[in-house]
Amino acid sequence: MSPFRYLCALFVITLAGIAGVALAAEPPLPAFTAHYRLLQDGAPIGKATLTLAPGDDGTWTFTTASQGTSGLASLLAANTREVSTFKWVGDLPQGIRYDYTLKTALKTKQRTVNFDWARHVIDVNDNGSFSFATQPGALERHTVPLAIAAGLAAGKTSFTLPVAVRDRVESQHYASQGKQTLTVPAGNFDATRVSRSDGGDAFEAWFAPGKLPAPIKIVQRGKHDFTLELTDWSARP
Repeated sequence: MSPFRYLCALFVITLAGIAGVALAAEPPLPAFTAHYRLLQDGAPIGKATLTLAPGDDGTWTFTTASQGTSGLASLLAANTREVSTFKWVGDLPQGIRYDYTLKTALKTKQRTVNFDWARHVIDVNDNGSFSFATQPGALERHTVPLAIAAGLAAGKTSFTLPVAVRDRVESQHYASQGKQTLTVPAGNFDATRVSRSDGGDAFEAWFAPGKLPAPIKIVQRGKHDFTLELTDWSARP
């Protein structure tokens, strides 16, 4: 190869490398820390902190820490911690590992989900051990709000998410229900409401794509009913 062609090839490779670094540096959602009040049946029972932070080798960590401060939750000294490690694949937070811990004065409960992409197997420990095949882009339930927030930021209005539950990957469907003005302790927002549309546990969440990466409000109904309302947030993990 002539010196000129060698330099041209080296230039192209360098540009490709720079473009790759730039692409990797632009995740669908930026890092954040958001604080919420936690309610049950409309009454405040505690507080929660959601944190999204970059990790090593292109991984990210999403953490939810909740603390009971009122009522029975306070009496039982109830605290939960959920930690998800994942990689962004497009606008999906593809799972690597999930750890859930509930601690009260009476008991401790744990749940784990491990995604082994080399073996194409998901291992779940939740009142028993379960193993089943992966699906492309599979995530776990804790990161569903991130997947919705990232999808809304990309202009999506409906979402089909492969979510690892106790013994299988479940296809869950969510859809935008339009915009509405929402008031929470953090202020007033022109928010987009998204709800689950496949008949599973009732889930609603409100987002302000383009304004903040964290959900403004989350309402979960089913085995465990709760509401999270944003009180403040920052663009730092």
